[in-house]
Amino acid sequence: MSQTETLIETPEARGPARADRRAFFANALGAAAVGAGALAMTAQPAAAQSAATEVDALNFILNIEYLQANFFAVATGGTALAAADISGSGTAGAASGARAVSFADAVFASIAKEMAADGLAHVKFLRASLTSSVAVAQPAIDLSAAAGGAFSSLARLAGLVGAGQAFDPYASEDNFLLAAFMLKDVSVTAYQGILGLVTTRSFLEPVAGLMSTEAHHAAALRGLLYRRGLATPSLIDASEAISNARDTLDGAADDLDQGVRPGTNASDAAVANVAPLTASGTAISRTPQQVLNILYLNSGTATSGGFFTAGLNGTIKSTATS
Repeated sequence: MSQTETLIETPEARGPARADRRAFFANALGAAAVGAGALAMTAQPAAAQSAATEVDALNFILNIEYLQANFFAVATGGTALAAADISGSGTAGAASGARAVSFADAVFASIAKEMAADGLAHVKFLRASLTSSVAVAQPAIDLSAAAGGAFSSLARLAGLVGAGQAFDPYASEDNFLLAAFMLKDVSVTAYQGILGLVTTRSFLEPVAGLMSTEAHHAAALRGLLYRRGLATPSLIDASEAISNARDTLDGAADDLDQGVRPGTNASDAAVANVAPLTASGTAISRTPQQVLNILYLNSGTATSGGFFTAGLNGTIKSTATS
């Protein structure tokens, strides 16, 4: 398993598809300008808020976007987000421990670079929507390959590595794919669970658009994982183990989180499991508290831990329901 840290060049915005994506966010920002001003005027200090507001919801997903955007940015380009894209209210922190992945598969590398560019666009959109006086700063984020790091802790919970051993997300394409799978599925459920708090019409459509992008990303990763798993079954086994580990953390009554293993019956043995859905075919949703249980790697009450070593910035930061 290679430990090389050869950097892959940061992708430039190029081509019609990327231009169209930039245009979407530009239009969304323009449509949301009035609503953003209203949010800035009505936002209250966190200590004065008794219930989560729309501002809290947007800042909650901004924290999650900071996590993902940095992970993909460093893995594909060797550089974390710029200082201008991570400032704001709350205790600022660095995204530390990541390094570039040496990709051999050009298609995989291209997809990962697209996700990095999209993650940065999400951060910029949310920060512009909230305005600099309301947007939270990036909190401290652990992206390391250390034995005591968040990726290794989740991998140990899943049984992918033994006690005291490290899981290195950057050592190989397969490891990176599993690490990305650890995060992306959770982000989709986080968006779905927070949408009910986004009520301003000028924000609802673009935020739903962000969720759709996250779902496309997650499906692409799950498709890659399934295809590679056909040749290397241990990858499919690992996806199931990660799924089960997330289920032990989120406290949900039903075991809805799923790996990419196809059905076990003869009739559906050839059917992939790219979309993790409920029995009715709808997307899985998690409350913010369940999302934090997973990202903090703590099934109990916590305000920090795991990937967010000092907790999230903003009002929504505890796994407690009240």
